[in-house]
Amino acid sequence: MHLASVEVIPYALPFREDYVTARGRLEQREMVLLRLRTDDGLVGLGEAVPLSLRGGATLERVVAELSQLANRPDMGEGALLDEATLISEVFELSSPSRCATLTALMDLRGRFAAADGSSEDEDSRPVECNATLVAGEPAAVAEDALRWAEEGFSTFKLKLGAGDDVAQVRAVREAVGAEARIRVDANAAWDVDTARRTLAELEQFTIELAEQPVATLEELAELSHDSPIPIAADESVTNVEQAERAASTGACAYTGIKLSKVGGPEQAVAIADLLPAYVSSALDGPVGIAAAGQVAQTLHDTDRPERLDLAHGLATQLLFASTIGSVECELRAGMLHLPPGPGLGVEIDEEALEAHRL
Repeated sequence: MHLASVEVIPYALPFREDYVTARGRLEQREMVLLRLRTDDGLVGLGEAVPLSLRGGATLERVVAELSQLANRPDMGEGALLDEATLISEVFELSSPSRCATLTALMDLRGRFAAADGSSEDEDSRPVECNATLVAGEPAAVAEDALRWAEEGFSTFKLKLGAGDDVAQVRAVREAVGAEARIRVDANAAWDVDTARRTLAELEQFTIELAEQPVATLEELAELSHDSPIPIAADESVTNVEQAERAASTGACAYTGIKLSKVGGPEQAVAIADLLPAYVSSALDGPVGIAAAGQVAQTLHDTDRPERLDLAHGLATQLLFASTIGSVECELRAGMLHLPPGPGLGVEIDEEALEAHRL
């Protein structure tokens, strides 16, 4: 493959309603689309979601990193796309920038294999997803849960730490019934004592898991030893080393995995080999959701039963008021259906991209 161009395009998608968590409030999600184009017309798409609210790389940093990658001397028109060299340099980048680059290469490889006839057609299995409920007044959160339930969702994730937590969970449980699964996510808003007390109060509502109730692996381990609710990591497991430490200390029963947080699909699978895992959106656009959906499918190709019974947090495209995708994943009856095309299968709506460009 020969590289003809590299594009770095920052853009933002507005939410239907403000996205509220213990970390703050968002009116839109800022992202960066990376586009690798070969001289024979193939295009590989990647996406970076800066996680600055969680102390990660900013949008400006991600754009600068990917722009430097695009402007390197051997990445110009007609240059040989040397994946080994590119990948060796990618690991000097922030996690969102690594994710965008490695995802674009994965997409490009899939499209190249389809173009030369070396890929095999496989049935794409849908991925079960959870509903995502933002924090708010209990009655409003319960009403939101019912809207998701009407769309076919049976697992509900509540954002806690920014209101009356117990009242919100009670309202949702009463709304969706005893058979629905409820998981909670405090985004590390609590200390250990608060988490212990709050989880004890929530036990009556049959909670599937509590995601990142406290900040550090040490605090998670302390809490996990006597929590009545299984604990899941998120922010505190961002690489293989942290996953190994979490597994060895019993810090959590599960971990959520966001591709932009861990640095791409390969790292996500490596972490999931160490801890039972589900894949979550970092409020990604259509490219990130498709890549995460493929990772979720990979996690289900296993004989480890603890992986087979977890919904994934990949229904967040329903939170946005618009999209840049002309072809993208579809949500039907609580299941994410991946696009049928080669690679990620995502196609970009150029007019929509221009309208949302930053």
